[in-house]
Amino acid sequence: MENNLLSEKLIYTGDSETQTHLHLNTYNAENVEEVTSTCFDTISQSLNSQNINWLQIHGLKNTETIREVCTYFDIDFLILQDILNTNHPTKIEIHDTYTVAILKLFNQVPREEDNDLDELIQQQVCIIMGNNYVLTFLENESDFFSSVSKALHKNTLKIRNKQADYLLSVLLNGVMGNYMTIVSTIDDQLENLEEELFTISNNKDIGIQIQSLRSQYMTIKRVVMPLKEQYIKLLRGENPLIHKANRAFFNDVNDHLQFVLETIEICRETLSSLVDLYISNNDLRMNDIMKRLTVVSTIFIPLTFLVGIWGMNFQFMPELSWKHGYLFAWGLMIIVAVLISLYLRRKKWY
Repeated sequence: MENNLLSEKLIYTGDSETQTHLHLNTYNAENVEEVTSTCFDTISQSLNSQNINWLQIHGLKNTETIREVCTYFDIDFLILQDILNTNHPTKIEIHDTYTVAILKLFNQVPREEDNDLDELIQQQVCIIMGNNYVLTFLENESDFFSSVSKALHKNTLKIRNKQADYLLSVLLNGVMGNYMTIVSTIDDQLENLEEELFTISNNKDIGIQIQSLRSQYMTIKRVVMPLKEQYIKLLRGENPLIHKANRAFFNDVNDHLQFVLETIEICRETLSSLVDLYISNNDLRMNDIMKRLTVVSTIFIPLTFLVGIWGMNFQFMPELSWKHGYLFAWGLMIIVAVLISLYLRRKKWY
């Protein structure tokens, strides 16, 4: 693996084919303007230092465009590398002139296999906030933040009257809402599986569903758990980019984060219980099968004994010369089988 501290080469590590394009919203209390382009030079001409500038970058294939954006806003080269590294762990960093949040967004899509569970697809989102700007880097073409753009145009809750840190809290709240939706869905599906394990006898597909949900659980856990420690950085009073008037909004985002963390813990416990219950059900089903086989064997062992005796090749066997010996043999075997069956039923073996 190449040492990134010794290389100036930029490599996008994802597999998205979305072509890099930029969408700028520059706004103040009176109005908002939009500019869209694939060239940062065009966008830079519309940037206004007197306004709040929200620049959305969709698609990371064109690394030079990403470099131009980060150079303009004086973003550190290591952060630039982190933006392009889609496998980077979740983190929040506080720098002197900007704050960085590297997060993941999730989307559930139907699987190709024939089952009721969806596949969890993730993409990286990087949000950088400065004194009068917010940058969002998304791998794919996405309308995830479209509601924020509409709110800017309508000036919902006077969003245009607030500073850049308020916009950051709104974007983070949107990401937390995505996490809440996913973990709540997983929790509901786990509860449904738990009910199925108690109500159906043929559960051969439930093991696959449990494994699928466990995979989704582990994916979102790896993303969210680091935020438990990282998000505290935004709540500390020494961060100059977070204004006191807007700290309440970040506390609200933290409440949503705590809900996600609690639900993840509930999912962990439910998954553990489901695995134990699934194994227990399989053991019970296997025991039931073995008991049935034992009952059948118990009935046929004495019959096999009788047949074995009459199958011996001795010359003098009185039963062989009986006129009704064949019927007697059948009658004896039926009586023995019935008596054994009645005995086993009385003992409640089946």
